[in-house]
Formats: sequence, C-alpha cells, structure tokens
Amino acid sequence: MMNDFQLNIYVAALGSFIFSYFLNKLSIKFSKNLFFSKNKDEIRLSHKNIPPVGGVAISFVFLIFVRLLGKVDDEFLYVAFFAVLISVMGVLDDFFNLNWKLKLIFQIVFVFFPIYHLQVFFNIENVINLNLNNNLNIIFSIFWIVLIINSINFIDNMDGLAVVISTSIGLQILIFSRLTMQYKITDISILLIFSVLGFFIFNFPPAKIYLGDSGSLFIGFCLGFLSIFFIWNQSELNIISFALNPIFLFFTIPLLDFAIVLEHRLSNGKSPFKGGTDHISHRLINLGYSQTKVLIIFFIYSIFCFLIIYLNYYLSNVWQIVAVSVYLIQIVFFFRYLRKLEPLQNF
Repeated sequence: MMNDFQLNIYVAALGSFIFSYFLNKLSIKFSKNLFFSKNKDEIRLSHKNIPPVGGVAISFVFLIFVRLLGKVDDEFLYVAFFAVLISVMGVLDDFFNLNWKLKLIFQIVFVFFPIYHLQVFFNIENVINLNLNNNLNIIFSIFWIVLIINSINFIDNMDGLAVVISTSIGLQILIFSRLTMQYKITDISILLIFSVLGFFIFNFPPAKIYLGDSGSLFIGFCLGFLSIFFIWNQSELNIISFALNPIFLFFTIPLLDFAIVLEHRLSNGKSPFKGGTDHISHRLINLGYSQTKVLIIFFIYSIFCFLIIYLNYYLSNVWQIVAVSVYLIQIVFFFRYLRKLEPLQNF
C-alpha cells in the first residue's frame, strides 16, 4: 500500500539531511553534560567524553523519510523498521556493554525476519545447481549481512571513517542501481546517504559526536539489505561471476580491514571481539598521516576500486579480464602491505 502523503526523492533527500543535522545537533546539546562510560571492547583515538548517539538520529530520520517517500515499497519500510531495532540494540550496547554473543544472536534474529518474511536472498543454490528449498540461500544471505554489519562496526574506529566508507559504498550502489534501472534502490540509497551526511558535519575530525554501535550497526544493516535487494543479471551465472558480483566488490574496504584485523589478532592469540588499534586506519596514522589525510586516502582508494569494478562490467571480454586481474592483484598487494605495517602503539 502506498503512502497517503508522499514526497519526491529530492525533497525527501533534502529533508533527511536537514532533520539529521538538527537532531544530531540537539543530541550533542542535551548529552554534553552526561558522562559516557567507555566500552571495554572499544578503543578510539580520543579520550574525550564524546556522546556515541549519532546513530539514533540517523536511524530515526531514515525510517521517517522512507515512510514518506512515495516510490518506496512496503518491503523497504519493513527492513527500515528492523534497522531501527538493531540501532536500539546498539544504544543498549553503547551504554551497558552487552556481551558479544548476545549481540550476535540479536543481529542474526533481526536479519532473519526480513529475509524470511520478504523472501529476499542471494540465490546461491541456483549458482551451484543445488535445490535445498532456499535454506542455503537464507543461511548464506544472513551470514553475508551479519558480516557486513560487523565489518562496518569494525571501521568505526576513527573520526569520520565509517561515514566516509559507508557513504562511498552507498554511492556505488546508487550509481549501479541507476545504471541498471533499479530506481527504488537508488532512492533508498540516496536517503541513507543524506541521513548520514547530516551527521558527518559533526563527526568530521575532530568529532563532536560518534556513531556508536547504534549507528554502525544500523548503517551496516541497511547496506547489507540494499546489496540483497540489488539484482545483477548475467547471461552466464557461475560461481566465479557470482563471487565477482559488483555488489560484493563494493564492500572491498571494510572486508579488507576486517580480514587484516582478524588475521592479526588470531595469529597473535588475541580475541577478535576485543577492541584494538590494529585497523588499517591506525596503521596509517602510525606512519605519520593525520586523521583527515587517512580519510582522503580511503576515499581515493574507494574511487579506484569502483573504477575497476565499473570497467569489469561495462567493457569487452578482454578488458574485463584485465580489470579483474588488476582488482585481484591490488587486493593481494594491499593485504600483504597493510598487514606488515605496525599497529598504533602506546595509545
């Protein structure tokens, strides 16, 4: 059922930015006298008492304007509702330091309901020619979205970083969905981007407010489901083309960081669920780069990856092979190079 009162995408985008800006400004004002205990599993590049409540405003604004967007289907509103629920769980974690096992269970539950109810998932059974009544499709899709949720949560370790990376991913989904005429996904991507940008004004180094788990979990949830809704049609669907689906490649940066941190902590006998200054951003800061320069480096790298992905899917077969080869080589190179950089010490 369509909304009785509807906004076009331009008004909705502007409204989401303005409302996000003012709600975050109010959050800073009303929480400046509150003391926020530091999460024992979280290490930031600041010891200031900065409120981690930016995600609350973003999720609220996103839900409202998804509801008001005339072109949106009820399925997106359904996803937005559970996105707000996972944001609420993030608030509880920010204030009460929930056990990681409990958080993981809730993540799986909140992801499961939209996938099962809406019957939207990656059709991996079709790729491997196996019929398991969509059970494998559901399991794989849940795993993928939970992975994205936590990889976005991982990169929320420096002022502005999670916003820059998630916005770049949103822009890539926006461009590809527009090119493939999936306009509903384009509109939702625009709303998410503008809701986040209203927060970014206060999160740019030096930050006045943090996303917190409420924000990083929410953004990861939305991006994960946008990737599920995105339809990529190819004439020859096989395991290789499926693995090189552009929607997977858009998440190169958070997954690269996730892999480097996971490998470093496991190889050093550390728990991957404890915070640390061993992320890519921390390693670059240890080389002498400022936080602003690190943000610029990540943004430029995201553009570089996007251009390779674009060339891979819109050029002739020969150049596609070249683009894929360049993508894989640079991933291996950067993984090997970045993992050798020293984590930030004595912080």
